[in-house]
Amino acid sequence: MTEKKPAITATSFSIATWNIHKGFSNFNRHLMVHELRDRLRALNADIVFLQEVQGLHIKHEARHEHWPTEPQHEFLAADVWHNHAYGKNVVYDHGHHGNAILSRFAIAHEHNQDITHLRFERRGLLHCAIALPQLAQPLHCVCVHLSLFARSRRWQLNELADYISDVTPPTAPLLIAGDFNDWRNHAGDILAQRLGLHEVFTHSNLHGITKVARPSRSYPAALPLFRLDRIYQRGLTIINAQRHSGPPWSEISDHAALSATLTTNA
Repeated sequence: MTEKKPAITATSFSIATWNIHKGFSNFNRHLMVHELRDRLRALNADIVFLQEVQGLHIKHEARHEHWPTEPQHEFLAADVWHNHAYGKNVVYDHGHHGNAILSRFAIAHEHNQDITHLRFERRGLLHCAIALPQLAQPLHCVCVHLSLFARSRRWQLNELADYISDVTPPTAPLLIAGDFNDWRNHAGDILAQRLGLHEVFTHSNLHGITKVARPSRSYPAALPLFRLDRIYQRGLTIINAQRHSGPPWSEISDHAALSATLTTNA
């Protein structure tokens, strides 16, 4: 059953971000990629940011009867999001995984930037310039999955800010979403100072009332305690932000999904 969405105006669009745990349930007990696709479609987001997307895994393909024949981002996008991009970050003998962006709108440009700080922990940021019909300039969307280590995260956040400053105008509308692994809530200060970004749960504007709070708890999905997953925006207005946790979400991935509805300031 499709979840009810807020009333949409001509300039509104919806987004979601989710660490999909390579299509497996918590502790890799069960293959959940088919249920995951159903949940994504129920969210009905226009743009989706995904982390831990399995591009290829020869061993899983041989072991699981219902393993998709195409890369996970293509399987999840089929018939709904006709535009998609994948950034391969971690490569091993039997496959690779990374980040993906799925979009109902045309992707005018895509680039996967290596932001690895520790050799044993490969990381990247996937940047897509997306053409929204109501915007005269592209909406820049960046999907990230940052380090487990605080020093590396700070380095990666500054690399992210340097990259975005180099390739986008300072007034361009911007979304950065994903798994920040930001246990101590430091990312918001860096991204606000360097790029003028605000997290959607900390600066939401529901019914015309601006609410300033902390990012949503998103991990573990069964009973969220830690604020690891984020959606940061610039040049847009936040209408609604939601966390999707507990059953059935927690049966699919160890992270909760986050979604938001925004309007353009065109």
